[in-house]
Formats: sequence, structure tokens, C-alpha cells
Amino acid sequence: MSGYRLHDRIALIAAVMAPFLVALALVPFRTSLSATNAALVLVVAVVAVAANGSRPAGALAALSAAAWFDFFLTRPYQRFAITDRDDIGTAVLLLIVGLVVSQLAVRVRRLQVTVVTDAAYLACLQDTARIAEGGSPQDVVEHVRRELIGLLRLRGCRFEHGMLMGRPPRLEHDGRVWVGRRAWDTERDDWPRGEIELRAVGGGHYYGRFMLDPIPGPLPSSQARLVAAALAAQTGAALDTAGLSRTD
Repeated sequence: MSGYRLHDRIALIAAVMAPFLVALALVPFRTSLSATNAALVLVVAVVAVAANGSRPAGALAALSAAAWFDFFLTRPYQRFAITDRDDIGTAVLLLIVGLVVSQLAVRVRRLQVTVVTDAAYLACLQDTARIAEGGSPQDVVEHVRRELIGLLRLRGCRFEHGMLMGRPPRLEHDGRVWVGRRAWDTERDDWPRGEIELRAVGGGHYYGRFMLDPIPGPLPSSQARLVAAALAAQTGAALDTAGLSRTD
């Protein structure tokens, strides 16, 4: 089970348990606390789950909040039934507001992650460009090799100079993965088995390839794969500028 899938499962468990625990904590105050205020407290619990989970987790948290609001905080207590018309309206609003707010929270969190991730990718490319300007081609190769291990979550990575040997799966410049003549389904499939090649081409000439040894599991995001291809292109450009031996 990957970390990401484990995170999703934990988020779904939290989506059920967090509203339950909050509603249970409000039981001693249910006679003095208005239904509206109790519902607002439960909305906070929904937002907390959604901000750290996924859309399904946010939706489940909203449903859970409405259910436990009914069970613990409306008459008749400890029953999934509501007799008061105002409480019915509050429960419905809690569900609707919880669903809307949870989706907004997930969207905001994903935008924040995207901004942070994009900044990290840009810094990675800029660092490689600076090394290419002041360092040797070998420095660029070693720097990119280390970056690829972290970027693509690899067990290892090595660089091969010169001629192509064999036909391993290939990560292309557009982020797609090819196995033989077949395009890999990068949205559904895990990494292909074995090492993956990522070619370094500069000035229209082939200089070598990074051999990627991925950890079995889901492919990295399309953004990460595109950045990896850009790093390989920077390597090829550095080797081409240095005038090293090449294979056309």
C-alpha cells in the first residue's frame, strides 16, 4: 500500500470519526446550545477533515456530521429521527453547507500544494542551470541524477554514456512512458517493471541516458515527469556545449 493510498484511507476514517467525536462532546451542552451553533461547530470538523483529505473524505464528513447531529443533538435523542421542523431545516443546511465548504477546502488545499510544488520544480531547474553555467558536464550529470531520485521517488539512478543497449521502457520528453511500441497508461498503471531509460539529447544529438530504478507503485505526477524530462534535456545541452563525444 502506498503512502498516498494509506493517507486516503485514514482520511475516510477521520471523516466518520471526527464529526462523531465532536457531536459526542457536545452532548452535555445540547440543552443549552442552540441547534444552529451545534451545526456550526460540526461544520468546523468537516472543514478540518476536508482540508487534510480528499473530496470523498470531505463529502463523507458532511454526511457523517448531519447524521450525528440528528442522533446526538436533536430530539428524540439517540435515534435517527427528528421531530422538530426547525431541527430538520438545520440538519439539511448542515449537510448542504458541509458539502459545499468541504469541497472548497479541498480545492484551496490542492491549490496551495500546486503552488508549493511548482515553486520547488522551478527551483530544481534553476539550480541545474546554475550548475551547468559554472560546473563541468560531470557535475551536471551527478546533480541531475540526485534530483531525479527525489523527484521521481526512485530507489536508484545511474547515467550511461554512449550507445543505446537493449530496449527498456522509456520516459519521453512529453512525460509519457513507452514500453516497446506501446504507450503506457500513466493515469492508471504503476511503473513498468525493471529500469526505465530517460535519454539526454542536446543539439539534436544523443549523449547518453539516465537509467531509472523506480520503487514499485504509482507513477509520479505528470508535472514531475515533465520536470524530469526537462532535467535530462538540460544535461544533454550541457554535454553538447562541452563538445563531448556523441551518438547521432
